[in-house]
Amino acid sequence: MEADEVTIREQNFHSQVREYTICFLLFAILYIVSYFIITRYKRKADEQEDEDAIVNRISLFLSTFTLAVSAGAVLLLPFSIISNEILLSFPQNYYIQWLNGSLIHGLWNLASLFSNLCLFVLMPFAFFFLESEGFAGLKKGIRARILETLVMLILLALLILGIVWVASALIDNDAASMESLYDLWEFYLPYLYSCISLMGCLLLLLCTPVGLSRMFTVMGQLLVKPTILEDLDEQMYIITLEEEAIQRKLNGVSSTVEYQTVELERELEKVKSKKTNLERRKKASAWERNLVYPAVMILLLIETSFSVLLVALNILYLLVDETAMPKGSGGPGIGNASLSTFGFVGAALEIILIFYLMVSSVVGFYSLRFFENFTPRKDDTTMTKIIGNCVSILVLSSALPVMSRTLGITRFDLLGDFGRFNWLGNFYIVLSYNLLFAIMTTLCLVRKFTSAVREELLKALGLDKLHLSNNPRDSETKPSANGHQKTL
Repeated sequence: MEADEVTIREQNFHSQVREYTICFLLFAILYIVSYFIITRYKRKADEQEDEDAIVNRISLFLSTFTLAVSAGAVLLLPFSIISNEILLSFPQNYYIQWLNGSLIHGLWNLASLFSNLCLFVLMPFAFFFLESEGFAGLKKGIRARILETLVMLILLALLILGIVWVASALIDNDAASMESLYDLWEFYLPYLYSCISLMGCLLLLLCTPVGLSRMFTVMGQLLVKPTILEDLDEQMYIITLEEEAIQRKLNGVSSTVEYQTVELERELEKVKSKKTNLERRKKASAWERNLVYPAVMILLLIETSFSVLLVALNILYLLVDETAMPKGSGGPGIGNASLSTFGFVGAALEIILIFYLMVSSVVGFYSLRFFENFTPRKDDTTMTKIIGNCVSILVLSSALPVMSRTLGITRFDLLGDFGRFNWLGNFYIVLSYNLLFAIMTTLCLVRKFTSAVREELLKALGLDKLHLSNNPRDSETKPSANGHQKTL
């Protein structure tokens, strides 16, 4: 008996070591990829080893860690779905014995833990550490900045805990809730992370429909459009003449008229961009122009329509079946049964849709007017903006598994702390979320595909002459060539 117990302990120990090793290797790969992504956009600073350089380097490492956690949260649900299908297809295969339910549950728990750590500790520390200068009267240096950062973190934590305490007391005023208010680990942090998850899902609800309609424009800019009834040589000739005319104007303008110089430089950049696109269209092959572009557009339309169809079916399931709720469905477990009707093919389609929704949400996030200036630029993004982008992507990626399960994109149960959010058990919140997503996505697509028709109607009615545009430059005051301002 003692020998059997020793053998079981050894097996458990080796199993835990193997799981931790796999988690470490996966995270190391994500960390390296995240580091290259951030350094591609980070503004190049001087190579001096001063105090600010050390602070920037520490903030860079923390931001890289957060972006790696975000990538892990995005890959969490697809990895779990494909692992379930692999375990069903090859249950006794020796080479996939490391892939088990314990590893999947461990990954979900680690993703939840690191998401909380980055969101509530590391990113606030990186921001306050970057902006800190040290308290007045103390010797300047790294220690003084760390001290100020820690004080700011403590004050921020007290503020957030106070807000959560008051909100909880107002919502649930019974004796059990009042007792749970004093439990920091078991009540405060899960409740706070549940609120952050709800905010992330609401942000996804706003960004994803916009991104789904915006994806057609983005792919149209990346791909080469078919040349139907177009003469590219004539367009290239006209663009070349425009470029030469603007260049002559720019050379003839006096350096004292700064406004005209800036405007001409902007026009020259636009003309050069158009010329580059035309050159690319001329060099593209007939297959790329006439086959790839229509195929990609049709594929995007199919994926978007299929997503809306799944949400509509999920609304019907919610009305007739309680197990459609994202919380408390009690699934069969990992490796016991397929959660997709079409087996491995259905699981692959679910994974494609999950990645498509994530990419669309990111595109929609940066397409919103409020976040337009938040978009990172290559080699010209400050560290503060990088921290803000990492936090935003972390919130979106952490809410992605919850949104995918809430919308019925997948039937895979939320594991770990992701399935313990209180609002997931509220029928009215889940149903309203599905309805809003379906309605907003449909409206965005209708608005996208009817924009050309609306423009033609405005032209036919003569309303296009009213210049109904949202461009703020139309109402600005512009100086004339002699330096006096003219009001339009």
